[in-house]
Amino acid sequence: MENIVARYFRCPPDLARYTVAAPVSQENSFFKLGRDTVGYGRCNKPTIAPDFQDGLFDALTNISVVNDVVTLPFDPAQVAETLRCELYVADWRGTLPLSLIAQLYYFIRPILPVFARRHLQKIHFKTRRESSFPRWPVDPSIDNMFRQILRLTMESQGIKQVPFIWFWPDGAPCGAIMTHDVESELGRNYCDALMDIDDSFGIKASFQIIPEERYSVSPEFLDRIRDRGFEIAIHDLNHDGHLYKNRNQFLARARKINAYGAEYKADGFRAAVLYRKQLWYDALRFAFDMSVPNVAKYDPQRGGCCTVMPYFLGDVLELPVTMCQDYTLFNIIGIYSIDLWTEQIEIIMNNFGLISCIIHPVYIFGKKEMLVYEQLLSYMSKLRDERGIWVTTPTKVNRWWRAREQMSLTLDHGSWRIAGPESSRARVAFARIEGGELRFQLAPRQ
Repeated sequence: MENIVARYFRCPPDLARYTVAAPVSQENSFFKLGRDTVGYGRCNKPTIAPDFQDGLFDALTNISVVNDVVTLPFDPAQVAETLRCELYVADWRGTLPLSLIAQLYYFIRPILPVFARRHLQKIHFKTRRESSFPRWPVDPSIDNMFRQILRLTMESQGIKQVPFIWFWPDGAPCGAIMTHDVESELGRNYCDALMDIDDSFGIKASFQIIPEERYSVSPEFLDRIRDRGFEIAIHDLNHDGHLYKNRNQFLARARKINAYGAEYKADGFRAAVLYRKQLWYDALRFAFDMSVPNVAKYDPQRGGCCTVMPYFLGDVLELPVTMCQDYTLFNIIGIYSIDLWTEQIEIIMNNFGLISCIIHPVYIFGKKEMLVYEQLLSYMSKLRDERGIWVTTPTKVNRWWRAREQMSLTLDHGSWRIAGPESSRARVAFARIEGGELRFQLAPRQ
């Protein structure tokens, strides 16, 4: 059994020991872990809750300790996988990610003006059944689960502190990336001006480029982006919303997408409209994906991965979308301020996660929208300068997270040291229990 808690923290496995009670239920169901954390998976409990509801069974009441080892009524690795792959969404298991009505809408979407799309989408979200899971505006259930389990293992062994490899380089409190989905010729033509705006705040972004049908993509256009220190990722194939319509079509399109990835020298991928089927990602030849939202409250495909941290899906690193998209903010929710974004950022920072933003060039043409976007850039640059967040690019997050995955802690003459690639930027941290809660503290630099 993989010790996924030790893998998450990159801590010595013997300091995060646990076992799973057998047999667990053969059915996945919802349960909670204390007040603010929801799990979904196979769990030993008296009642099965296939749908999210109030009054869920609290798995913390069914945890035991035998010979200083915590025995859990669920396998945290299995629970993390079901949440990360959004298996709690019933219609995910079907071959079609979209209803027939949704497919018809997406067929005519390119010719619909924004006001018409906005009206239809508002009607759609009003008819969607309200659910309090995943929790809006940010749901860190997986991160909370791992912290809960580490705390329990520490208490069971009487350990005062557990060393681990800090999540981000140079002790940064969290990571942050800016991404731009280029969905039209108008948006493509605005990329140079948008790079000027980003550069004025010292922020580099990733531009997601659609390789077919929407607009022409010249080598000169791609070179201008790369030469200025910005990045390129592949954005679907043609953005028609049918990438995951069926397995055979997906595989055929994936071969083309992979070829464009090699041609454009792109390490990352994002599907149109954040459509996704994580169990098909093995056909994608990219280092990382950016298609899974943390909470999909206002997205056409329901769900959410319930973590603010990057995570591996096989060989692909997922960089979850943790911030509300600009189109959603302006046209669905109807907010023209950064208040929601700052609220999300604070939650993400409190969970030491990844601030991942999507801003479309075509949706910030207006003065009102541009003012809000510049306020966001100003806020992020202020957090970088005053609170030390790591404002970077997706490729650099991918490089760091893969390096961290290979790092290990060793005890050397009474001091914990980190071995592995890029270990010079890594920091030792300690998890301690204070007031019944797990707290983290960076160790002094050696």
